[in-house]
Amino acid sequence: MEPILIITNLPDRAGAMSLAQKLIDERVAACVNVLAECTSVYHWQGKNESTAEVPVLVKTLARHYGRVEELITSLHPYELPEIIAVPISNGLPAYLDWIAGETSTPDNN
Repeated sequence: MEPILIITNLPDRAGAMSLAQKLIDERVAACVNVLAECTSVYHWQGKNESTAEVPVLVKTLARHYGRVEELITSLHPYELPEIIAVPISNGLPAYLDWIAGETSTPDNN
C-alpha cells in the first residue's frame, strides 16, 4: 500500500465538485477535499498572472495515480493543469487502511 495525496486546482467550485464526484464514483479516490477559493499568483507565458482557483486534495493509492491524472486532464479546462502527487509517509494506520479499502475493488485492483 502506497498512499498518496494528489493536489490540483480548478477555476470554479462546480468543476471541482464534478471532478471529486467522478473520482469517488470510479473508486480511484477514497476522499476528495474541495477547499475554499484561493488566489493563485504565477508566471505564465511571459506574464505575471493571478486568478481565483478552488484547491482540490485527493487521497488515493499510488497505483491509481495514472487514472486520477487522466480524469483530471480530461475534465480540466487549463492547457497545463497543476497535478502534483505527494507520498504519504506517515498517518493514522486505520485511516491509511481505509484509503486502501475504499479504492480497492475488483474493477480497479
